[in-house]
Amino acid sequence: MAMQQALEQLITLISSGCMKPEDIARIAAEAAQAYADPQGFLRENPDINYDDSFPIPLGEWVVVGSLPDTVLFQADSHAELFQHIRDSFGPQVSFVLQPKQLQKIEPLKALNRIQVQLSALYPEKQGYVLVDFSEPLDDEFQAVLVYGCDLQQLMALAVEVGIYAAPAYESLRAALQAGDQG
Repeated sequence: MAMQQALEQLITLISSGCMKPEDIARIAAEAAQAYADPQGFLRENPDINYDDSFPIPLGEWVVVGSLPDTVLFQADSHAELFQHIRDSFGPQVSFVLQPKQLQKIEPLKALNRIQVQLSALYPEKQGYVLVDFSEPLDDEFQAVLVYGCDLQQLMALAVEVGIYAAPAYESLRAALQAGDQG
């Protein structure tokens, strides 16, 4: 599959209907161009603030930097992360979990509570899964939501385009278990 098509599918899955198809297509086209010819892309877009010290390729940086804050959630705490997620749904979606309930608890418990709450939303799509996405540049956490039924496809597309993605709760749980065995 061509890079641009793969990027379009990936962005469509993580946008969960929050982005217009033409915006998704534009971001995918720009990112594909940035992956294919980083120097050319930077010459054509001199306003872009990117250099080789960034830990991610330019194409990935274009994707991450182009996602609205209703799709890409960045935060320094689980409470802040969950507040951004809640805000993205708007007042019409009621949440049992409150951000303040995530303060002062272990990261794994916080992620579990967030994931349980997200799994309860939109059951016809198997709920939402919180997915760590790309390399956080300025924040502790950087994540997207994907429908549970789309998780496997998202993971395959992420591998194909070379953008890190992993279910946040399972990823932290596995890392902690690996740490315990060290």
